[in-house]
Amino acid sequence: MYPFKSFDGADVGSVAFTMRGGLRNDRAFALFDADGDYVNGKREPNVHQIRVQYDAGLTVATFTCAAAGRPFSFPLDDPPDRLAAYLSQCLDRAVSVRRDDDGGFPDDARAPGPTIVSQATLAEVASWFDGLTIDDMRLRVRANIELAGVPPFWEDGLFGAAGDLVRFRIGAVTFGGTNPCARCVVPSRDALTGAPLLGFAKRFAERRAATLPAWADRSRFDHYYRLCVNTRTLEAGSHPLRVGDELSLAEQPRAVR
Repeated sequence: MYPFKSFDGADVGSVAFTMRGGLRNDRAFALFDADGDYVNGKREPNVHQIRVQYDAGLTVATFTCAAAGRPFSFPLDDPPDRLAAYLSQCLDRAVSVRRDDDGGFPDDARAPGPTIVSQATLAEVASWFDGLTIDDMRLRVRANIELAGVPPFWEDGLFGAAGDLVRFRIGAVTFGGTNPCARCVVPSRDALTGAPLLGFAKRFAERRAATLPAWADRSRFDHYYRLCVNTRTLEAGSHPLRVGDELSLAEQPRAVR
């Protein structure tokens, strides 16, 4: 879960869904400048300098940054004006904070469901770069759901031709896989410092093209700087998504981690 777009996330054992099919509280808050444009990791590298920790109930977020010199605790149900003032000090620019409880601020508005990657994929991609670990890639990629018990890039089978939905279930929730997620500049930076890894995107694209499974739909790759699967939530009702649920596609269940 990433309650604040572009900031640190939190692991949860279960989660419900929003009206538009996203995970409740995921990217529920976002920062904007005076022109109404996002202030996020793509446009503002200094967001990497801000740390966020959450209480066990995911009701309070505590922000810290060197520029402010003090932490700021924000109950998630409070109006965000004071948080905006604190973050403006951290970033040395005026920002506002908005909240959307109906579906948050996903990167792909046409596929606002959770993003999916396998643990084996994260480990494989980390191996392409000296010194990076699976935990580093986890922080850089920022996927919602990780699959266990599958080989690298198994999730590339969760999307098909353009316009098609690959239907699958995780627990009692039905999803449609839509497309491989195009990546931005954020994965090329250290998630904690913002320091860039030179040549990251080029190396990534070269290795992604070379390791793409033979059965993956290559037509969906106008470029190979893509990783994770974007989804739509097709049927959830009141059913939550839980760690340990199995993904069912054809006859092969896979455990979610």
